[in-house]
Amino acid sequence: MPQSLSDLTEQMLTAARQAGADAADAIAVDGTSVSIDVRGGALEKAERSEGIDIGLRVFVGQRQACVSASDTKAATLAEMAERAVAMAKEAVDDPHAGLADPSQLATDLGTDRLALFDPSDEPDPSALHDDAARAEAAALRNKGISQVQSASAGYGRRRVHLAASNGFSGGYSRSDRGISCVAISGTGTAMERDYDYDSRVFQADLRDADEIGTVAAARAVERAGARKPKTGAFPAIFDERVASTLIGSILQAVNGSMIARGSSWLRDAVGQQVLPKGISLIEDPHRPRCPGSRLFDAEGLPTSKRLIIDDGILTGWTLDLATARKLGMASTANASRGTQAPPSPGLSNVELTQGNQSRDEMIAQMGTGLLITSMIGSTINPNTGDYSRGAAGFWVENGEITYPVNECTVAGNLRDMLMTITPANDARTHLSRVVPSLLVEGLTLAGN
Repeated sequence: MPQSLSDLTEQMLTAARQAGADAADAIAVDGTSVSIDVRGGALEKAERSEGIDIGLRVFVGQRQACVSASDTKAATLAEMAERAVAMAKEAVDDPHAGLADPSQLATDLGTDRLALFDPSDEPDPSALHDDAARAEAAALRNKGISQVQSASAGYGRRRVHLAASNGFSGGYSRSDRGISCVAISGTGTAMERDYDYDSRVFQADLRDADEIGTVAAARAVERAGARKPKTGAFPAIFDERVASTLIGSILQAVNGSMIARGSSWLRDAVGQQVLPKGISLIEDPHRPRCPGSRLFDAEGLPTSKRLIIDDGILTGWTLDLATARKLGMASTANASRGTQAPPSPGLSNVELTQGNQSRDEMIAQMGTGLLITSMIGSTINPNTGDYSRGAAGFWVENGEITYPVNECTVAGNLRDMLMTITPANDARTHLSRVVPSLLVEGLTLAGN
């Protein structure tokens, strides 16, 4: 019988009170992870991990401290609490630290309707091996593939429970199942690689392993003969696979921690146009069968759908209790945390407004420019939004893809770039970040 995480978190709170804490919250996470890697049709690596992690945060007045462990014996819980209280007494006062008021807490805790956990049996390792082997074999059937760098399949499940001395107690279970394949075309310095993968909450939703290997191989072969593009100012299309990284720059800039430090290039932009009219960015933490969904945040506050950007206008920040108090605002119920640190602002599921064109139609509209399918490195000035990243993909002339591209850099300023975006209609709606391919005007490309 699995250990009750609810009972375990209550035991930690009791230990904290006995050690002299004025208030406390506790989190317990247990889980299983299995992964299988195949090379040359044979098992290359098999890993399985099982364990439990616990974390305790205590408050002594306005001072707080966090401790964690992976041992759940009563003596360990008592020692954790004593150490945490001793640490808190030595900490500096933080006027913004503290638990939620009981009136703020979530009361709807029935996470089953979000379908975050696949109740079917854990897959046998032989099934994972078969998935990885089939993905590899499918990739190798493409005559342009010289080798498969990796073919993997995995499964994970975890239970999480959070409790606090303000009366909150809630938990949930999650599962995930995935397959990935990385294929290489060419040899020596002419090698090019690409990939495909799928990860789902439910095994039944997972794409077929053969398809994943086939797509990875086709993408790698398409990249054969890549060379540097022209240098100059050109439009670029961020393929759906990488477009979410561009929107991720907005999400980072509106994080309450960045705003409270005054180190965000969007720090004065609330109420201003940051995306073109007609484009919104929505957080929806209640999407079923989506890995980022949750009914309550890591401080026990009820989550809800919200507009981060409404018709191009930035509406506000992503806040937990502490950052909200620093800014004189209300939490947006976006606290996230692990077992080793206090909560901090984090997002669940986000979705950008999609357009009415396919990626191919947008390529034809672009005329001449760069289709970006992968990116490496990142230089983003958090204060100014100046942006520079290594990129690879395909050069487009007269609306048609002409040759593959590598070893180039794209640069611009995020405020300017984001005001020019045109979204396609190709976003994968099962992902936590639903972002389509994006056409961006006026980027600086550094190639030949």
